[in-house]
Amino acid sequence: MPQATYHFPRGFLWGTATAAHQVEGNNTNNQWWQWEQDGRTNGVSGLACDWWGGGRWREDFDRAAEGGQNAHRLSVEWSRIQPTPDRWDEDALERYRVILRGLKERGMMPMVTLHHFTDPLWVAEQGAWETEAIVPLFERFVRKTIEALKEYCTLWCTINEPTGYALNGYVAGGVGAFPPGKNDLRMAIKVQANLIRAHATAYRAIHQIQPEARAGFAHHYRSIAPQHAWSPLDRFVARNFFSGINLGFPSALATGVMRSPIGSVRIPEAKGTQDYFGFNYYTREYVTFDLLRPGKLFGRNFYRKDAELSDNGFLANEPDGMFEGLKWAVHMFPNLPVIVSENGVECADDHIRPRYSAQHIHQMWRAVNFNWPVKGYFHWSLVDNFEWDQGWKLRFGLWALDVETQKRTKRPSADLYAEICKENALSSEMVQKYCPEVMDKLFPV
Repeated sequence: MPQATYHFPRGFLWGTATAAHQVEGNNTNNQWWQWEQDGRTNGVSGLACDWWGGGRWREDFDRAAEGGQNAHRLSVEWSRIQPTPDRWDEDALERYRVILRGLKERGMMPMVTLHHFTDPLWVAEQGAWETEAIVPLFERFVRKTIEALKEYCTLWCTINEPTGYALNGYVAGGVGAFPPGKNDLRMAIKVQANLIRAHATAYRAIHQIQPEARAGFAHHYRSIAPQHAWSPLDRFVARNFFSGINLGFPSALATGVMRSPIGSVRIPEAKGTQDYFGFNYYTREYVTFDLLRPGKLFGRNFYRKDAELSDNGFLANEPDGMFEGLKWAVHMFPNLPVIVSENGVECADDHIRPRYSAQHIHQMWRAVNFNWPVKGYFHWSLVDNFEWDQGWKLRFGLWALDVETQKRTKRPSADLYAEICKENALSSEMVQKYCPEVMDKLFPV
């Protein structure tokens, strides 16, 4: 049996990622809570992981620190900090200071996301991201939050997966949609443009308040491949899908022009407004030309027939897409460090997660071995949490959660990840112990 170790650079960030609405519980003042009450999700968030009322972030952070993690990505909830247009909740800000101090006390670096899919109800009632009026509102919130939390954090993520927010809320429509559940591609483009403007404004506000800060956003990279590489039509729809999902926000930050399949929008103030590139990766999908789907840019997307699927068929295990995406990110932003801000798989009984994690971390090591500036990795997620429209159906946690009792149960993949974090490396011994079925792929003779 071959014995080898894939080492990562000194100072590499190893952590997990969470989001406020998904773990805090009783976030009753945002549009997602209302969406749940309207029956548009698979169950309701309720107490979630009870971080806010019960303070159970403490025990979860203890587990993360014991597992060798030196960083954690979390988000703050706008609707708690600014519950109405004319009121700031200083108690909520103090609660976030306590949480961030808790990370520091455990030797973990905070990475704080300022917008992770949720908007205060009062913002939603004003049209949210459909109008440019959102930009100064978001800037005001960002300034207040940075001033309050800057003592404990210098690594900021302005907006999580803005393209996902726009497409899931304004193109998906119907079942499985994000709020507001519309079908309006042109409005989706407008929403994304406003998200870009808000990001650029937030970026400058952050640096004005905290010059030493590092700020960026988290991009959901979706690997897209034509079903038939020989087919011009399949290649055409693959390019359109790739452009619609992957190019809009990044292109604006690279060039000042937001590209989309149905046109471009000039946003010159966005150019150069990031200090790192946040990279979320989960899976790859294939597309083929379908004349009957004009509303989907004449494309039909699916996972390949022989793909290994997660529990509910939500994701396919396609680790090559991780390397492909990192290569794309490094070539698009050659002077920026990259942080893998999310990567994980839903699997309640943990039968896929160990090999999924090992294979994807190996692909990340390949990128590092090419001397690409990948600086950190955040596994999604620390503990099972409320997965938006999918609710409690999808289980992404290293620790399982019993929603009724709030009991946490460690999954085997938590031990694998702990060994990786503590060793700052992925070894053949780890793979042989936790996922021997991929030994020959990761450590070939």
